[in-house]
Amino acid sequence: MMDWTDRHDRFFLRLLSRRTLLYTEMVTTGALLFGDPARHLDHHPAEHPLALQLGGSDPEALAACVRLAAPWAFDEINLNVGCPSDRVSSGRFGACLMAEPDLVAECVAAMAEATDRPVTVKHRLGIDDLDSDDLLHRFVARVADAGCRVFIVHARKAWLNGLSPKENREIPPLQPERVRRLKAAFPHLTFVHNGGVRSLDAVGPLLADLDGVMIGRAAYETPWILAEADRAVFGDAGTSMPDRAAVAQAMAAYAAEVVARGVPVQAITRHILPLFHGVPGARAWRRHLSEHAHRPGAGPEVILDALALCTRARPDAA
Repeated sequence: MMDWTDRHDRFFLRLLSRRTLLYTEMVTTGALLFGDPARHLDHHPAEHPLALQLGGSDPEALAACVRLAAPWAFDEINLNVGCPSDRVSSGRFGACLMAEPDLVAECVAAMAEATDRPVTVKHRLGIDDLDSDDLLHRFVARVADAGCRVFIVHARKAWLNGLSPKENREIPPLQPERVRRLKAAFPHLTFVHNGGVRSLDAVGPLLADLDGVMIGRAAYETPWILAEADRAVFGDAGTSMPDRAAVAQAMAAYAAEVVARGVPVQAITRHILPLFHGVPGARAWRRHLSEHAHRPGAGPEVILDALALCTRARPDAA
C-alpha cells in the first residue's frame, strides 16, 4: 500500500509474524529508473519473505526494474494490475490494464525473463463495464500463458469512472465466489483472495477453496491480528505468541539504529501507533507517541517512555 507499507512498517510486522509474506509499497518503473532505487528497494534482512510490487506497463521498463532490483534479493516480484487511483490510471498502469490482457502478458513474460524469482500478478475482478466471468477467465488464461502462476485477486471490480480510490475499496461489492470459480477453472494455478478480510477468523473459510489470503489495511490498522497467524494459519503449533511490550522494545532498538542514520523517529512511530489497540493503556501509548515523536531531537526513548506510560495505565500494573 503506497505510503503505508514502507520498510519501517514491514520490520514492525515481521516482529508479529515470521511466516507471513510481506509486500513492498507499489513502486513505479519511473521511480526506480529515474529516481533513487535504494530509497525504494533497501530493506532489513529480517523482512523476508518479502515481495517487490511494481507498477508499470512497459515490458522493457519493467524488465529493467526487475534486473535493477536483483541485488536486493526479493523473494517474489509482483505486478500491480489492481490499483484504481487516478494517478495510476493516467500513467497506464494499475487496474486500467485489465482492459489489456495481451499487454499484461507481455509485461509478465519480460519480467519473468529477467529473474529467477516468481512473477505474480495482483488484479481486480474487472473494471467498469468489462466485468464478466468470461473476460476475467480470459485475462487469467492469457497472463498464465505468459508464465504467471500466482494471481492475487481483489475480489471486487473497480469503477475507474465515477468512484474515488477510497470508494473503490468499499462500494463495489465483494464477490469471493468469483475467485472460487477461477480456482475451479484453473486448478493448476495459485489464487489468493484479497479484499474485506478484517480478522484471522475470516481466513479459514477462504482457505478451504483457495490457496492464500492477502490482508491489507486491517494488517496496518489492527496489526496484532498477525500475531496469531503463524499458529492459526501456518500451523506452527510450537510458536509462542509475541509479547506486545517485547515488540515495543524491539522497535525502540530498531529506531536507535535508524535514527542514527538521520531518519526521524516519527517515520517509525507512525506505524506502531496501533500496537496496543484494544488493550488497556492503548490511549496513553498513542498519545505519547503522537505528542512527542515529532519534536526536534526525539529518539527511541519516545517509544520506551510511551511503553512505560502504557504499562502504568494497565489495571494489573504494579
